[in-house]
Amino acid sequence: MSGHSPSPTPERAIYGFVLYLGTYFGFGLYFIWACVPEEWLHSIGITYLPQRYWVLAGPIYLCVTFLFLVVFYVAYNFTITLPLDSINTITDKHARYVDHETKPVPAGSVPPLHDIPLSQVSKVLYKD
Repeated sequence: MSGHSPSPTPERAIYGFVLYLGTYFGFGLYFIWACVPEEWLHSIGITYLPQRYWVLAGPIYLCVTFLFLVVFYVAYNFTITLPLDSINTITDKHARYVDHETKPVPAGSVPPLHDIPLSQVSKVLYKD
């Protein structure tokens, strides 16, 4: 069996369950740290904790970082996109055009994968 199969396996179920429990355990610890007074935590022997500033600052920093990454990803894609007047936006060396008149496709079969010529796309889009 292939190692890259998307089918469920017992190992994936175990990893998922451990991740599920770990997430709830981590949230529980965060909630206790955020809501329980420090005197109560000191009375049970928990003395080394981050400052309460990080109760709100940590999640806010994570959200802002996520939003920055989304904006950066979109901006990066704009920078690597070719200009509209570049010939490479129309075709490149890997283009595959199929002539259906010389190679007819049998009835009921899937046609081969190919690029659609720009003139055909323009005819459909602009009805010229």
